[in-house]
Order: sequence, then C-alpha cells, then structure tokens
Amino acid sequence: MGLNSVVSAERVHIGFFGLRNAGKSSLVNAVTGQELALVSDVLGTTTDPVKKAMELLPLGPVVIIDTPGTDDEGELGMMRVKRAKQVLNYADVAVLVVDAAKGMSELDGELVAAFESKKLPYVIAYNKADLLAEIPQETEKEIYVSAVNKLNIERLKEKIASAVKSSAESRCIVADLINAGDTVVLVTPIDESAPKGRLILPQQQTIRDILDTHATAIVTRETELAQTLDSLKNPPALVITDSQAFGVVSKIVPSDIPLTSFSILFARYKGNLNILASGAKHLDLLKDGDKVLISEGCTHHRQCNDIGTVKLPGWIEKHSGKKLEFEFTSGGEFPQELSPYTLIVHCGGCMLNEREVQYRLRQAADAGVPITNYGTAIAYMNGILGRSLKVFEQN
Repeated sequence: MGLNSVVSAERVHIGFFGLRNAGKSSLVNAVTGQELALVSDVLGTTTDPVKKAMELLPLGPVVIIDTPGTDDEGELGMMRVKRAKQVLNYADVAVLVVDAAKGMSELDGELVAAFESKKLPYVIAYNKADLLAEIPQETEKEIYVSAVNKLNIERLKEKIASAVKSSAESRCIVADLINAGDTVVLVTPIDESAPKGRLILPQQQTIRDILDTHATAIVTRETELAQTLDSLKNPPALVITDSQAFGVVSKIVPSDIPLTSFSILFARYKGNLNILASGAKHLDLLKDGDKVLISEGCTHHRQCNDIGTVKLPGWIEKHSGKKLEFEFTSGGEFPQELSPYTLIVHCGGCMLNEREVQYRLRQAADAGVPITNYGTAIAYMNGILGRSLKVFEQN
C-alpha cells in the first residue's frame, strides 16, 4: 500500500505525550526510523503538535503526532499544553513517554487518567532505559525502551498495534446496502464550488466501496439523471446524491428506488446517524435571534455560493421563517464552549477520523445542544429524510 493511498482520516492516529525532555521526540524518531521530530536538550523544543502521515509496520498507514510537553510553563506554555491535550480528542492510541530514571510524575498520572476517561487505548513507554542498572519486565501497558540504542523499539510498535481496537475493517460506507452485480447511481453536481478536475473525497471513497462489492457505479450530474435512469435496463439498487441536489434528485428518482446522500452515508460511517437525524428536527424549533453553528471538518477556499456559509444559512432561514445568527468554523476549529448555540450543523466529516467525529458529538451532547449534519438537515428541510433513512431499515 503506497504512502499516499490512504487518506489521513482513515489512518490510525498515534499521539506521543509526556513531560518536556522525557524523550518524546527522540522516541518518535526511533519508532518511525526518520528524523521526524526536532531533538534538543533544551526544554520545550516541541512547541506545537507535529503530524506526519506514514507507513508503520505492523500497523500500516498511520499519522504520528509528537506533542509539546504537558509540564510547559507560562502563558505561552499553557497554550502549548492545551494544544497537546486537544490531540486526545482525535488520537486512536496514546503513547505516554516517561523518563525511566525519574519514574511516573503526578502530571504523568493525570495523563493516564485522561486516557482512561476518554476510553483512549494507551501504552506507557519508559524511555532512557539504557541508563538503568536493571531493566524491569514489561507489562500489558508498560514497556522499557531506549531511543538511543533502539532497545525494545520493535516491541513498542507491536504493543501500540495491539492497543488499537479499530473497527475500521468492519465498517463500510455502502457495501452492506448492496449486492454484487447491483447498479448504483451517484449524483455529483458540478458547480463553482466543485474542485476542478476531480471528485470530492466522499464520492471517491463511495465509488471504491461499490467496486469492492463487485457492483457497478454510474456517476452523473443531476441535469443528466433522468436520462441516465431511462437508459438503464433495470432500476438501480440505490441512488446516492450530493446533499445540495437532494430536492431536485428526489423529484426525479421514483419513490420505489432507494435514495440517500453521501453525507448521510458518512454520518452512519463515522458518527451516530440517530443523533444527527434527531438533531435535524430542531430546525422546526428555531426562534428569532437563535445562534446556529455551522462547522466544517476541512478548510477550503470559500466560493461566492459556498454551501456552508451561503446556501445552508439561506435554506435554514427559509425553512424556519426566522432571522437567525450564524457562526462558522472549519478544520480543527471546534468551540470548547457550545452553550451559546441553539443548533449545530456539521459537515459530513470526510476529513475527520471517527474518533474526532465522536468527540464532537459527545461535546454537543454534554452541552445539551442538538447537532445534525448537512445531509440530514437538507433532507429534512426537503421533507425526504424518512425516505433517505429507509434504505438502512431494509438492511
């Protein structure tokens, strides 16, 4: 498998945590076999989380994250610590690096407690074990290593791999909804916001999932959809549309043909579809002056008719009949304080890994703020959410 063949959101994210000068960066370099992280005896050399997508046996495609020391000091240091702890929200497994000569500190213990409270698998790597007179036996979660002489580095990689309880192999986007030999029609509008010369990631991943099922994917624009359906000898097993074309597509596709969207498929794939579908119903409960957060997991150049910042606010205000206040975030930005919002409308999350999506859902639930996503919200506003979810009830 090539280095660039797996998107970051589908890779196992491995976070290295610990105090300054516990040897995190040295251990990262030893584990990866690369000079990935800057190494120095100066405290606080790593000032921001450093990420690197790579292949790491026996795990395969991973993202390595080297974080700042959690004992950093001062106002700037506290900001670094905050950024380090934010990595806990999207890491799939944590490696706590402890100076073997000094042993576990109180701050190390707090990190372990944070791992356990977030149900984050972890390994404790006691680094600089070459300085010890006698090296203790490893346990299920602990191992003594040395970044200097590469002691137990391969064993550490094996322990990291065994700690990962990933469900990625059992999850699928659409394969469980179709059978070999089926035909699936994908509707992909091409407008000013579409990337030039390529399909967006959810469309690419869905096509691959269809092909892996030995089914046939037919891709068309909404303007050619009716002609495409008429040209088929047999009706398609499923039609999947981009969310923004939901209204048009639902009028073209006969009611006896299952219809859903890429965004709804990814809501099921990475999040909790029931929560997001329930959140869409709160579009009917909005009042004048309510604040709605529209959040995207990626960053891209905003177009004049952008779906997140232009189309969705317009559709929501038209549906609710209310004058609303909208705020927007993108990429890694997601507010820590959600109580000011009446509703959160999130993108499909194709650029976020499953753990980050689940974290945002939990954060919304803890704040008591309903959350939905683009696909479920648009389907609801078009009165076809029930139809869009029916395909999942049949399987």
